[in-house]
Amino acid sequence: MNLASVFASNAAKQPEKTAIFWGDTTYSYSELYLQALWTADRLKSELGLQPGDRVAMWLRNRPEFVSTLFAILLADGIAVPVNSFLKPDEAGFILNDAACDRLVTDSELGQYASELKQARPSLKTFQVESIPAKPAASTPGLEPRRESDDLAVIIYTSGTTGHPKGAMLSHGNLWHNVESCREMLEAIEQDRFAVLLPMFHSFMLTVGVFLPLLVGSSLVLVKSLHPVKNVVQEIVEHQATLLPAIPQFFRMLAHSTLSTELPVRLCLSGAAPLPVEVLRQFNRRFSIPLLEGYGLSEASPVVSLNPIRGPWKAGSIGVPVPGVSVSIQNEQGQTLPPHEIGELCVHGGNVMQGYWQRPEETAKVLRKGWLFTGDVGYQDEDGYFFITDRKKDMLLVNGINVYPREIEEVIYHFPGVTEAAVIGEPDSRKGEHPVAFVAIDPSRQSQSSTAEASAIEKDLLQFLQQRLANYKVPRTVHLVEALPRNATGKILKTELRRKL
Repeated sequence: MNLASVFASNAAKQPEKTAIFWGDTTYSYSELYLQALWTADRLKSELGLQPGDRVAMWLRNRPEFVSTLFAILLADGIAVPVNSFLKPDEAGFILNDAACDRLVTDSELGQYASELKQARPSLKTFQVESIPAKPAASTPGLEPRRESDDLAVIIYTSGTTGHPKGAMLSHGNLWHNVESCREMLEAIEQDRFAVLLPMFHSFMLTVGVFLPLLVGSSLVLVKSLHPVKNVVQEIVEHQATLLPAIPQFFRMLAHSTLSTELPVRLCLSGAAPLPVEVLRQFNRRFSIPLLEGYGLSEASPVVSLNPIRGPWKAGSIGVPVPGVSVSIQNEQGQTLPPHEIGELCVHGGNVMQGYWQRPEETAKVLRKGWLFTGDVGYQDEDGYFFITDRKKDMLLVNGINVYPREIEEVIYHFPGVTEAAVIGEPDSRKGEHPVAFVAIDPSRQSQSSTAEASAIEKDLLQFLQQRLANYKVPRTVHLVEALPRNATGKILKTELRRKL
């Protein structure tokens, strides 16, 4: 089983069908496949791509993201999607960690190529603007040779150590999740998936790219996300039938003054917990089912979903998707009965092979065939699962995982910082935003000078803005004399949360 082969088969069966709606432009299956073939040929002939090589994709949402993804797979490479919001230092870490000597990017992000090459001199870059919209059909076909157990994608997920880890997903892992989602969502060739979230995100990569194109349906790739009426206009114009998004988007829809009826048959909320109040507001406004699910990059990513035909339970992440088992286990790995709280664990063909070149980290989460997610919750008597707590200290900003440790590590590089702690503050628009508590060496700061403290806070924020993705930069910095600690020296973040 090879993902590229399935896509090629669909292109052969329905060459003239629209694969991507992109504003006023459309891309047929045949055109998208020829783009992928053309790009695969260039990756091999000009960049020297060999089977098993990693290729980084640092791209914003655009049709070429899709053709590049399949080009890498057609050429037997391994795709490494890179968060397009990252700064060069952050992207450079991923390139070095995954040993990516090839980078596909666009002209906007490509301006940082020289910085990335300084960190990785062997790096070769390719810009998608050179891909012809309608390549000649004379490009010879490729026979992908990667098999089910071979790696297809490495998705980088934020790590508690302060550095992201690469979740290794095989062709079989992703195909298993596509088939589970196809069955659970009753997806058919006539469906059109609205794609407005970043395609580098595991949720959208599987549900918004692989699922529709391997099933034979279409993508409505939304060009403009602001204001909400622009998104709705594209959804209506191109008659999208499935809408996967994050809770914040559904909250905006529920509060919008739009009078337009949506053609959507099903809405899926993922990447972050769906507040019960948002679900109620949406249900009062629309008759479209809004289903909450759960997933993580390490599981390709979809694990569970409220059943499409119900019953739906507010606050629940639903039931496991077909072919996946979920259990609640204690620290000894014993399965707990209903309503007892423990760690949510996942078993199935969607579970990753491990973390790229991190055997110790892999051993911590893959035990006896189960993926230990680090999320805490319980199962009710009907087999529905509920999350009661998330991974320790993790924040969710616009549906993207943010680990405070990563931000704290950067703060410590600011001159004069002696202590730093980052916590999350609820945000009605973004879900959460980071807030930093920082202690500065007394020699740097006069305790009585409010103006000086304000200047330090401003300088620190500018320092962070140059080194972190915008969504990771704390909204506020609080300067304190010292951080609260317990008897063993551990910072008491619960005390800091009380100060908000």
